[in-house]
Amino acid sequence: MRLTQRLLLGSFLIVGTLVTVMVTVVDRQLRARLLDQATTTLTHEAQLVADAWRAELDADSLADAAGAALVTRVTLVDRSGRVVGDSEFEGDALRSLESHAARPEILRPAPAGGSARRVSGSTGREELYVAVEGPSGFARVSIPTSQLDPIIRASQRDVLVTGCVALLCALLVTVLFSRAVSQPIEQLRDVATAMARGDLSRRPRLTAPGEVGELAGALHQLGDQLAHRLDALRSEEALVGQLTESLNEGVVAVSASGSVVRINERARALLGVTAALPFPVDQLPDDEALRTAIGQGLMGTTTDGIETDVRGVTTRLTARALADGGVVVALFDLSPLRRVEAVRRDFVANVSHELRTPLTIVSGFAEAIASDDPPVEVRQQFAAGILRNTQRMQRIVDDLLDLSRIESGGWTPMPVSIDLRDCANEAVLEASAAAAAKGVRLTVDIAPNARSVFADATAVRQIIGNLVDNAVRYT
Repeated sequence: MRLTQRLLLGSFLIVGTLVTVMVTVVDRQLRARLLDQATTTLTHEAQLVADAWRAELDADSLADAAGAALVTRVTLVDRSGRVVGDSEFEGDALRSLESHAARPEILRPAPAGGSARRVSGSTGREELYVAVEGPSGFARVSIPTSQLDPIIRASQRDVLVTGCVALLCALLVTVLFSRAVSQPIEQLRDVATAMARGDLSRRPRLTAPGEVGELAGALHQLGDQLAHRLDALRSEEALVGQLTESLNEGVVAVSASGSVVRINERARALLGVTAALPFPVDQLPDDEALRTAIGQGLMGTTTDGIETDVRGVTTRLTARALADGGVVVALFDLSPLRRVEAVRRDFVANVSHELRTPLTIVSGFAEAIASDDPPVEVRQQFAAGILRNTQRMQRIVDDLLDLSRIESGGWTPMPVSIDLRDCANEAVLEASAAAAAKGVRLTVDIAPNARSVFADATAVRQIIGNLVDNAVRYT
């Protein structure tokens, strides 16, 4: 039920109740007061009649005259209770009246009592009796109580009319008041409803005085604060999203109810998930380690550093329990690291193999020189072989040092102008023995416009030397 209807109904009930109570009270109070006033008037009239009743006067004539003058019923009763005069009865009817000695108003005349209200046995109507004792007997005056009804009904009618007018006025005032109150409240309700639905651009256009105006101002401030906080939350959400997407790790956030509420693109790629958020955790890959970590995280237990194969990819998994009952799972792809480790192992094996051959030759030559005393020509050949293989190992060590410096970022080129023909001749000279052993002929042909280059001399010699060495080795 709307506010206007409630106010109208409340006003109608209140005013209607007041009018009903007033009519009831007026009926009782007015009737009682009219009876008291009529009793007082009849007492005075009865006193006049009692004082005027003398023994020498005809009682019935006096009763008739007094009744006509007072427009009431006047009854004269002697001390024995016999009715000797009555303004409404004559002759035989008067003499047939029963004794009034036992009537209440006669037993207790005014002012001690003297009044009674009852249905008359002689007239058959309800009357108000008042009796006063005089020198010659009792003078009783009575009127029908029905004479009071028109006055009471008129008063009730006046009260009803007044009450109806008051009711109409109250309803009119209530309508005006309810409109003045309900319209601002309805406006505030509409604004609050729009804000609750997410439309924070709505503001109350209200400058009403009093509490309604204060409420409008408070709602306006609330809308501004909510808008600022929502903007801050959106900015923070966007920042968190960008940070999450920039990670090399896959991130999956699972709520306490078991739904995935956040997942970055890296995690989607690792897990092969394309469903839109939110989606049940059952749509994640059916990996035992992953499911166990999520289940333990939902129960408040943290899982750290577990390696597992998810969809054939070696992954390191970490699950952190959240305060609200959820869990965040971080997934790191170990495949590149494993490939690097494999490359390092192969590299170490290759280097070891490359170093083993010259070391074996140097060791053999040195052992032959140390154990025997070969001729000078042979010693020179052994020494040349030792020098040649030592230089080979030195190149391998220099390559390892260069590789280490390059990977660590500590290698800095020192470019100079270099004659490419000299570099190429040096490389051919170093590889000539190996080329002759394999029957490969090496020639140097430099284009006219490429005889010099501005670069690091050592790096250029290494590049050309590697190219020539690979050409001889794999031809």
